[in-house]
Amino acid sequence: MNLHDWIDELADVLDVETEVDEGLILDLARVAAHEVQRTAAPISAYLLGFAAGAGNLDPEKIERLAGKAQQLAESWDRPADAPDPDDVDDDVPDDSTVDHSTDRYED
Repeated sequence: MNLHDWIDELADVLDVETEVDEGLILDLARVAAHEVQRTAAPISAYLLGFAAGAGNLDPEKIERLAGKAQQLAESWDRPADAPDPDDVDDDVPDDSTVDHSTDRYED
């Protein structure tokens, strides 16, 4: 069984009538996995499908949406395995010997 057969069988099981551009979906999933993180691949594909179904979009509009999603993934500002900046333990300088009694703080 090949991918196209799988898609046909799955569409029957899910009771949906649709044409699937597997290349388009796989390209989006690949870019999302590499540029965002692996788990972004299936979520991105799902959201593209959800948007296509909710908007009853034609293949041309789906292709434009996929292009926008792929551009977003390609311009994502963190590499796939980079830690979340909020989770990074930054070194805190030890200034315990500095006298801060005369420091003024602005609100």
